[in-house]
Amino acid sequence: MTEPVAITGLGLITPAGTDTDATWKVVHAGQGSAASPDPALAGLPVDFSCRVPLSAEALDDRVGRASWRMSRNAKLAVVAAREAVRDAGLDPTAWNGDRVAVVVGCGFGGEAERAAQERRLSEHGPDLISALTIPLIIPNMAAGEVAIDLKAHGPGLATATACAAGATAIATAHTLLRAGLCDIAVAGGTEAASSRLTTSGFWRAGALSQRTGDITGASRPFAADRDGFVMSEGAGILVLERYEDAVARGGEPRALLVGSGSTTDAHHPTAPHPDAHSAEKALRTALTMAGLAPHDIDHVNAHGTSTRLNDAGEAAMIARALPHRPSVTAAKGVLGHSLGAAGAVEAALTVLTLQHCTVPPIANLRVPAPEFDLDCVTGHPRPQNVRTAVTHSFGFGGHNVVLALTRAS
Repeated sequence: MTEPVAITGLGLITPAGTDTDATWKVVHAGQGSAASPDPALAGLPVDFSCRVPLSAEALDDRVGRASWRMSRNAKLAVVAAREAVRDAGLDPTAWNGDRVAVVVGCGFGGEAERAAQERRLSEHGPDLISALTIPLIIPNMAAGEVAIDLKAHGPGLATATACAAGATAIATAHTLLRAGLCDIAVAGGTEAASSRLTTSGFWRAGALSQRTGDITGASRPFAADRDGFVMSEGAGILVLERYEDAVARGGEPRALLVGSGSTTDAHHPTAPHPDAHSAEKALRTALTMAGLAPHDIDHVNAHGTSTRLNDAGEAAMIARALPHRPSVTAAKGVLGHSLGAAGAVEAALTVLTLQHCTVPPIANLRVPAPEFDLDCVTGHPRPQNVRTAVTHSFGFGGHNVVLALTRAS
């Protein structure tokens, strides 16, 4: 068992709300999806998504004077990181920035900005594209802008493990802290990739729900009639510190990150391995690191994409590895799938489940598919004395990440 890492701050900006409390309130209720018609997708076979409820101008106001040079995904990351640092009781003007790491996952980078600059290039030629085109579109700039904003000079990394990127970032930060390479890690994921091209690409791959007549009911993890995920955006950032350091400075840990496991299916570019054995190995690695047995797990925050293949493999893996049937939830019923941000958003929600001793229901799920031997929370929040939980994240390329968390006290 390794020394635990304290999670001392949370920052969220999602389609359910523009901060952590607002997001938790909507996810906890679990009564519907944040999906709505998306004017940017008009005319496509799938023309709806889950968007953060802030206008572009309002988001720029939140970010401040540097917003002009940032892509939307970077802006979301900066807003979430500021909230997380503030929640941790830390002051970037007073800390030793050389000992602060930033690790932010992102799947696509500045997708809307890429599309805009490609249009300008096509219509007006190279002289009229922005001189900022490259920093607007490369996926590491969210991490870079967060580091600039927070004056963090320690290790700066951008993880790109597709829909596992946010969880990979947190696992990487866990490793950096345990190795003594930083004293504070600001880690998580961000994404704003709902463009005409990405939406069409996921639709062509058969990954998106096509319930255009039932938009708010389209994302339904673990349901028998699930037909795909709903595109989403957002950011989730956590502040992590070694437990003894957090306590010594008077910090109040929200939860403890006690283990992480990462594996690769090495099976197919987009389809998860049907037996989910590599995903199970990631789970067992996280438990071993944490010094936990499978029966110690009270709760699972599932990846739960609402796709046929992912939910089937994940359900089989949970039933096999955790046969005592811990409670299972999946936030994508409310939030849609925020791709590179999802793992970090769901890690933050798992922290809140531990703190509040209540499990949010899976929105739009009435009865799980009969072949799934899972204790899915449905209908209403479930009070539960959750002491230990795991959260799963999986991504194209066969990436699997599992984080193990426990209550702080």
